[in-house]
Amino acid sequence: MEGSNRHREIIERLRTAERVTVAELAAQTGCSEMTIRRDLDQLAEQGVLRRVRGGAVSLLLRGEAPPFAVREHEAADSKRRIAAKVDELIADGESVILDSGTTVLQVARALARRRITAIPLDLHSVNALSAAPDVRLLVPGGQMLPGTLSLVGHFTETSLRALRVDTAVLAVCGLSARHGLTAHDLAEVPIKQAALAAAQRKIAVCDGSKFTRTGLGHVCPVTDLDAIVTDSSAPPGELEKIEAAGVAVILV
Repeated sequence: MEGSNRHREIIERLRTAERVTVAELAAQTGCSEMTIRRDLDQLAEQGVLRRVRGGAVSLLLRGEAPPFAVREHEAADSKRRIAAKVDELIADGESVILDSGTTVLQVARALARRRITAIPLDLHSVNALSAAPDVRLLVPGGQMLPGTLSLVGHFTETSLRALRVDTAVLAVCGLSARHGLTAHDLAEVPIKQAALAAAQRKIAVCDGSKFTRTGLGHVCPVTDLDAIVTDSSAPPGELEKIEAAGVAVILV
């Protein structure tokens, strides 16, 4: 089992058990106890857990997203395919708001070779686009959230409210026909809403796992979106409901 998959399994186990042992995780993943100990040490450095004798205790709050460094490696191939599809959907010369998040970071990397105006909402994407020769980079002000490096707060929201752009690419913590687009961090909710209000076209991007999750903060109903780009692991029944609501679903 690859390291990113093991980390995801360990995190999911910690969400339900709160405390895990090395022996249990080794049996669950089919890996050696030495490998599991290294995984736990890495996750401890990222703030996911606290190491205790023979295992670990969860530091994740209920409903909290895993750290950015962990999420960046989850479904990495799917995120790159999603980004490639979004790249196809955006024309040269467009102005594009890029939400914070690991999938949108892949979109930023795909767009780095394009001639666009980009408004990134986290410093990861700012860095990915900073050396792009044909990208006009506009960076809104605001407070930076540790870990995700997202820009939030009054200055960020005010900057977005002053804009009218062609496309907003929105990240997703949870997405469903019933609950719409949701976010784990409440500080990001008004920023996402301002990005939606500023854009003529709204595209949400996520891998299939996000359709089984619901974040704490409600951003918008699914009908506020024009399109969703996701992968084939998304539940077909949920996608049918979303399409029935008039939202285009693009699978990669």
